[in-house]
Amino acid sequence: MSAHHDHADLASGHGHHGHDHHDSHDAHHMHADHGSLKSYAAGFILSVILTAIPFWLVMGKVFDKSSTTGLVLLGFAAVQIVVHMVYFLHMNGKSEGGWSMLALLFTAMLVLIMMSGSLWVMYHLNHNMMPGMMHEMETKPESITTTPTMPAPAGEMKNMRTMP
Repeated sequence: MSAHHDHADLASGHGHHGHDHHDSHDAHHMHADHGSLKSYAAGFILSVILTAIPFWLVMGKVFDKSSTTGLVLLGFAAVQIVVHMVYFLHMNGKSEGGWSMLALLFTAMLVLIMMSGSLWVMYHLNHNMMPGMMHEMETKPESITTTPTMPAPAGEMKNMRTMP
């Protein structure tokens, strides 16, 4: 009966094989390093620089085309996201056994699929809902598409009544 009791203790985790030291060792390696003042300062300085440069690009009107400015700003935003994740959220391939990085990659993949799918659906809805509309707009003479609207004569405005 004592053999059955020892087996039950081992199955429930109450055995005396020194697993407590092993569990704390694994738990220590599972958590990420919480950084130092030096790493937080580096992250803060990089964040300020990655905010100041785009601000200067917009306020100084460095690029002639707004689309170029927008693409450059998106690039700076992506770099700043990475800086925040590395320096402030402490995400790397080693933290939490790599699961946090795997979860981030999975989330990024889902967002990319949802955004591209939404854009694809919106484009095709726009194109297929009124397929002849774009063709008709191109064939109309300019005089028809740009006729100015004439205001109603003053006498007709006085005769119009508003409905209660």
